Amino acid sequence: MTHQQIQLVQSSWERVKPAAKQAGLLFYTKLFDAAPQVRHLFKPDISEQANKLVTILGYVVSKLNRMDELLPEVQQLGIRHHQYGAQPTDYEVVGQCLMETLKEGLGNQWTPEVQNAWITAYHTLKNVMITSQEKANQEKKQSNTAGAGSL
Repeated sequence: MTHQQIQLVQSSWERVKPAAKQAGLLFYTKLFDAAPQVRHLFKPDISEQANKLVTILGYVVSKLNRMDELLPEVQQLGIRHHQYGAQPTDYEVVGQCLMETLKEGLGNQWTPEVQNAWITAYHTLKNVMITSQEKANQEKKQSNTAGAGSL
């Protein structure tokens, strides 16, 4: 990510923050409409999850200019999502719903430059999470294979 992209993501997030709770709820409404197959991964009352989402988004956005600190935390987030049952293919619809939510929330401030910055940020972090999930899955398979022969 470029310095300018980081600035665009951070400044646009500042404009979303006053309505963060509504943005979180809107995101999950969009997600469950687009991908009803993931609904079972969440509690029936989504408000707590929506708050967690906007909290972690705010945290990640604030650390985009310190990727060396952020990436290990994003790797752990990917491992946790793997444990929750998230699949690497789920990230595409999540990204779409996030972009739609931001676009709706920012209105005419959702410029092509802001969109490109958010897409770049999301894809960067998504790839780290997916790599972590795949590594955790591979390690689990190796552990299961190693344990199978030691009866």
